[in-house]
Amino acid sequence: MDYKIHTPVMVNEVLQILNIKEDGVYVDATVGCGGHAMEILKRLGERGRIIGLDRDDAALDCAKELLNDYRVALVKSKFSELKEVLLEKGIEKIDGILFDLGVSMLQLRDFSRGFSFYSDELLDMRMDRETSMTAWEVVNRYPQHKLEQIFRDYGDEPFARKVAREIVRYRHKKTIDTCKELAELIRKSIPRRGKTHPATQIFQAIRIEVNKEFEELKEGLSQAIELLSKDGRICVISYHSGEDRMVKNFFREEEAKGMLRIITKKPLLPTLEEVTRNPSSRSARLRGGQKLCLN
Repeated sequence: MDYKIHTPVMVNEVLQILNIKEDGVYVDATVGCGGHAMEILKRLGERGRIIGLDRDDAALDCAKELLNDYRVALVKSKFSELKEVLLEKGIEKIDGILFDLGVSMLQLRDFSRGFSFYSDELLDMRMDRETSMTAWEVVNRYPQHKLEQIFRDYGDEPFARKVAREIVRYRHKKTIDTCKELAELIRKSIPRRGKTHPATQIFQAIRIEVNKEFEELKEGLSQAIELLSKDGRICVISYHSGEDRMVKNFFREEEAKGMLRIITKKPLLPTLEEVTRNPSSRSARLRGGQKLCLN
């Protein structure tokens, strides 16, 4: 596996929001191949610490190569286990946390993972391959009304009903087994032309359902606010309007309670230079906040 394929998004903006303290304790809740964590590590002193979390074993293996440092601890974990993981390590409060949401290039480019439109492999899309639910189960077992709901709610897909209907109709003949097979069915169902693949929003919705990403994000944000020290920082990069909306609303609710100061009144976007250098950053939206008081 080529571990050099991932380029961390909006690194300078993340570092500015997190406002790294030399002796601080920081969590990268989606450590991936360690790009963001490495930049944080460069700014830490001998007493600083990074806890890198990911539910993807391949990502953790990748991060181990880059983050071979006594100040870094890598743990297989999902967002909802954040507090539990930190307490096991004797950490009650943190100075900053980063969530970099969505699917990584590491996952997309490994066709065996079943995330890519172009993969002839079985539909999978699990970030943690030890879990049982796969994209194949969603596509071939969910009733039409449920498929339509997730395509609409998780994918913002205007043709949700039509695609759900075509999937169910196709299933009467045979199961939909591969990513390429599903992508082609969607392409024929959606009257859309443009730069993005017609299956983008449907694949996104299925991935979110398989990994329960919205439920995990909601719980992870809640635990993060609880764990932050006074003046600690939270930084979230999202790539999907539903995720960004959830983060925005959560920040506003915490601000109304007097728990958080929103640093980014509007989400920060990648620069044109970054998008040119790293096209996968084009849909990134970054929001940040500062903890105002202890719980």
